Parts: sequence; structure tokens; C-alpha cells
Amino acid sequence: MSCELAVRLIDVRGDDEQLLVAVSAHRPAANGTAPADGRGRARAVRASKPLPAPGDPVSAAMAEMTRRIDLATAATRLLLENVTFSESVTLQRSARLLASGLASWVIVDLNQRGLLRRHFVTGPDERGSAQLAQAAATVSPEPGSAPSQVNDSGSSLLITHVEDDGILGAGPDGVPLLALFGAASVLSVPLSDGNRTHGVLTLARQASDGHFDLADVGLVEEIAEQVALAISVRRVLRRRTETAEALQASLLPPVLRAVPGVEIALAHMAPTQGREVGGDFYDAYPTPAGWGLSIGDVCGKGEDAAAVTAAARHAIRVLGHWNGDPADVLRGANEIMLAEEFGGRFVTADAAHLSWRGEALRVVLSSAGHPGPVLLHPDGRTRQISGGGLPLGIFPDAEPVTQELGLAAGDVLFFCTDGLTGARSPEQAYFEDSLTEALTSLAGRPPADIVSGMRRYVLDFCAGVLLDDLTMLVLRAGQPPS
Repeated sequence: MSCELAVRLIDVRGDDEQLLVAVSAHRPAANGTAPADGRGRARAVRASKPLPAPGDPVSAAMAEMTRRIDLATAATRLLLENVTFSESVTLQRSARLLASGLASWVIVDLNQRGLLRRHFVTGPDERGSAQLAQAAATVSPEPGSAPSQVNDSGSSLLITHVEDDGILGAGPDGVPLLALFGAASVLSVPLSDGNRTHGVLTLARQASDGHFDLADVGLVEEIAEQVALAISVRRVLRRRTETAEALQASLLPPVLRAVPGVEIALAHMAPTQGREVGGDFYDAYPTPAGWGLSIGDVCGKGEDAAAVTAAARHAIRVLGHWNGDPADVLRGANEIMLAEEFGGRFVTADAAHLSWRGEALRVVLSSAGHPGPVLLHPDGRTRQISGGGLPLGIFPDAEPVTQELGLAAGDVLFFCTDGLTGARSPEQAYFEDSLTEALTSLAGRPPADIVSGMRRYVLDFCAGVLLDDLTMLVLRAGQPPS
């Protein structure tokens, strides 16, 4: 018979030195030939012995091994089925699983801001256990206790026969937890993914349930590592999501700076499928002798696209602070985009300069590959303003297309990104063909109502399924400031 031997170090107290040997037996193949080894060579194998009769020590050992495998499988299933991962719920379910299958009591302690704090305690399904568990959960582990030692060392601690009543620390009334639990054997393992320790799992077993051994150590360490890996992955994803959402919030502020004599409303709608950060942006900023507006979209999605979006938005804002000509602003933004390494991503954008000329709002509009706005009069007449130009970040000599408009009181300019015009119905029609008709039905209303109405129209049009994020920015000329 060929065997594989595994040897490892562990801090064992209260028992003689032990050696844990894992044996993997290789049975002959069905055709009577010996199985091949890893290099394709046949190995000699002794004839297999008949299975032991039920009730003897070997059968008991096999039954115990099967029970441990079932417990490990249940722990894996628990993690896989936890689709909406909750760190606290996962830890509690794992603790209850261990308490029901391996120990009498399970304590979960977590590292929080450099300190080990008690998170959860669960015990046997007996009268008074729930109340005792709640009381024990209010007391964090003391220095020198088993959880504290394991957290400091990063190594598991097995005490087969406990002699120190204070090994788990004291309860809220000063009585040792070990005595309150009626435990005689303790096993404490780190909640570690191999790189970082999130806390400690501590199991306490009553004398009537027997003592922990090295096989228990291996099983609990495996489960603790799986839980720790799940926690690590979740925390990384959460940090990335929070960072991306913070970045997107800076690119899509809910309120823009007020422009004198102009009403502005805006809305951003994320796609209904997927959670990647979109590439839309908008902004309003003071310029020499007026105000500037910008709206744009970056090719692509995700954190990389968001970084390009931030660069484009802030480049337009900074350049517009010193130069009121939107064409010059887009030219400068194009130079900045070309000077950076953005992996071939490009940006489409509209930039406008607003200033009052008597009773009319003068709008100088420049476009770099972005859809032009729609001019909506109070009586319902519409005019699609042509866009044009080349996107930013592709060609060094790209020239934006510039035109000038004069808005009377009540006139509306409706800007959007291609997520709106490209929204599709279940019949694969595009909302672009219905855009002016929808705006006409909203003529004469305030910008906020127009935004709300367009939101309803597009969601009805595409049956609630948005494939791309979309942005709307609506401005309406009022009375010139005094």
C-alpha cells in the first residue's frame, strides 16, 4: 500500500505528544492492474482487505471521518449559497454550524481597529444557553486568554484537558467563561486567509462530548480559512465599490452651481444590469464674463473609465476658469487627453459658454463628437442642434464644431448622453427617434419636470431595461439678473 504522510506543528497542551498521519490508500483498478503514479508508472498494490464489521474501532473511525467531511462540505455550501454576502451573517451561521457539529460552544472574536472584540457567541440547544451566550458576547477577550494568544501568534491553540479556568477569560459577573460553559477542552484557531488575520474562532467542548484532537484542529482551520477568504474578498470588493461610487459621485454631483437667470435640472440613471461605474459626467463652472456648462461620456465602463472621466471633467473645468471660449477649452482638454496614457479611451463632450446680452441668453456651444442638444420653445416647437467634431483623446488636430444660439425667456436646451438616445425598446427601436416628440409633450414646464417626464418616457420605452447609463441636463432661460 502506498501512503502520503503530512506532518505539521501545533501548540498542544494537556496531552502527550501526538503525530497526525493522513493516509491515502490506492486501490487496484477494476481490470486488476495497479494504478499509475503521477509519472505514469504502475505501482504495486496489495490486495484490498475486506471492510471491517460494524461496531469495531475501524468502523467508528470511518464514521467519524465521514462526519467531518460532511461538516466541511456543509461549511463550503454555506459560503457558496450566501449570494448577498453579509460578513456578520456568515460568521454567525458558521459558528452555529460548528456548535451543532463539533463543539458545545463557539466564540467569534474580530479585529476591529487593532483591538480584538467579541462578535458572537453560540452554544448548545439547551435551556438557558441563549441567555448565557448573550451575556458572554458582551465581554471582549482578555489579554492572555486563548483568543488573545492565538490572535497575537497567528497559530492555533489546542488544550485537550483544560486546567486553567481563566483560559477563556471571565464573564460579565467575573465568573470564568470556562466554568459557565462547563467546558473541559478548548480549541482556538485564527480566522486567517494566509495573509491577514480577521479574528479568532474559539471552540469549547463539555467533558461529556469528549476532547478535541488534532483532526479537529485541521477541520476547524480549514473552515476558518474558507470563511476568512470570503471575508477578505468581500472587503476588497466593498472598498473598490465604495471608491468607485465616491469617484462617480464627484463626477455627477446631485446639484450644480447656480447660474444667474438660468434654471438647471439634471439626472443620471445607471444601467439596470451590472454595477460597473459609468463614464458620464456634467459640470457647471464660472468663466471669464459668464458661466460654463459641460456634459460628456467616456468610452468604456469601470474604474479605468471613471479615471478618464475625472481627467476630462476637471481639465474642462480648469481650462474654462481661465478661458471663456468653449472651443479653446475643448482643444486644451484634447491636448491633455493625448498627453496621458489612457489605454486608447476617448471622450465625447459638449461645452457651452453662457452670458447675457440684453434680454437674451447667449449660448456659445462647442461639440467634440457629442450629440447636440435639443432647443425646445415654450410653444412646443423643437430644433435639433447638430453636434459634430471629433472626440477628445484621438487626434492632435481635432477641431470642435462651434455655433451660437440666442435663448429667449422660457426657451429650453436639453442636453443628454448617448445612453438616452441609444435606449432600445423590446422591439429594438431607438429612443432617439422619439426624443423630440417626448420633449414636445413637456413644453412649457420647468426643467425639473422635464427631467422627471423624460425619465418616465425612457423607462416606459425600454420596458425598464437600461443597457447603458444616461445623463440629462436641462437649462431654461429666465430673466436676466439685475
